[in-house]
Amino acid sequence: MVEITYHKEGDYFIPDLYLEKEEYEKDYQIGKYGHLRLEYLKSHKKAEYIIMFMNKTLRKHIVETDIQAKKKLEILMKQMLDKNPIDENLKNTDPLKWVGIMNNYKHLAEEIVLNELIYC
Repeated sequence: MVEITYHKEGDYFIPDLYLEKEEYEKDYQIGKYGHLRLEYLKSHKKAEYIIMFMNKTLRKHIVETDIQAKKKLEILMKQMLDKNPIDENLKNTDPLKWVGIMNNYKHLAEEIVLNELIYC
């Protein structure tokens, strides 16, 4: 059983409670998708956010979501380029068109990732 200590403030005894810092993948820099997931949990799923925070599983969830989202985005981009290949000469002859097509593929892939992993 955990012993709780108290300190006195005025006429009241206040418990000395604190949360331990999560150590899961502490060197991993959380990216765009991890931050988006965290903000979504904070604003739309508060109960789930608080439970993960108290159980010290929030960082693990955010890191794993970020890694999964990056991998899925990469796979989707590769699949789109395999199904609809872009001529490499287009990069040299009409770079704006090439960038437009690549941006379109990226936005489509990102929309799928956001709907399936981040905002669910």
